[in-house]
Amino acid sequence: MAVSRRTEFRECLGELLLASEVCCAGLAYCVALASFGAPRDADLLAAYLDRYLRRPDLAYDQTVAMGALVFIDLNLGGNQAARFLGSGGLWQQWLRDASHMQRTADPATYLSLIRRLCAFVDECAEAR
Repeated sequence: MAVSRRTEFRECLGELLLASEVCCAGLAYCVALASFGAPRDADLLAAYLDRYLRRPDLAYDQTVAMGALVFIDLNLGGNQAARFLGSGGLWQQWLRDASHMQRTADPATYLSLIRRLCAFVDECAEAR
């Protein structure tokens, strides 16, 4: 969907991401939303983070969702990620309480991943 720019599936992707019922699919959903890059995509990623950063027992797609949200924020000049990343925000709480996460998980790492994957999506879309 990302390569074909099928934004009509935006809401469906957001619902699938939020449900998190399919293992290993969240990265693809996050990349698609990041590649669409509209304010609504940021809203969908923020909704996911609102739900799953409150669940330190789950290591789903919180890191890539944060990277995708930061990516959209940087491109749109938004600030949705700030409320998660600020001192005492849900990101820091999740990292602190999630025993399976490294305490030094830097969102820049996941932003870099999302940038590279979105660049790949753009190359594939141009080749079509």
